[in-house]
Amino acid sequence: MHEVVVGALVRGGQVLLVHRSPNKHAYPDVWDLPGGLIEAGESELDGLTRELHEELGVQVAPASVAHLCRLTVGPAEEPALLSAWLVHDWQGTPANVAPEEHDDIGWFDLEQLPPLAHVLVRTARVNAMRSHCG
Repeated sequence: MHEVVVGALVRGGQVLLVHRSPNKHAYPDVWDLPGGLIEAGESELDGLTRELHEELGVQVAPASVAHLCRLTVGPAEEPALLSAWLVHDWQGTPANVAPEEHDDIGWFDLEQLPPLAHVLVRTARVNAMRSHCG
């Protein structure tokens, strides 16, 4: 089973989302959290740190990361284990440094969140932001 990690960068009550390219095999043309596959030998946190650096050009502060949820997603014949994390602190300005993955990025208020690929991740993120992000 593939393992996938995604991160919700939050600031001032907003969350950063990426718009997945229409050419993506999995979940094309939707807004979602940045992230990707965990590589062999990586922990979830290592994979999250690498993916956010590759996709957004930021360096995650590991002490600022909190686990949101873990769930199985995808079709029964090819499921993936998805782990979502809340990221409160990072270095660098998030930018779309992986245009082959996403065609846009943007900050969204809780009230403006578009539908995401995984409803349970959206629910966990909203609840966590309301509880911990002021």
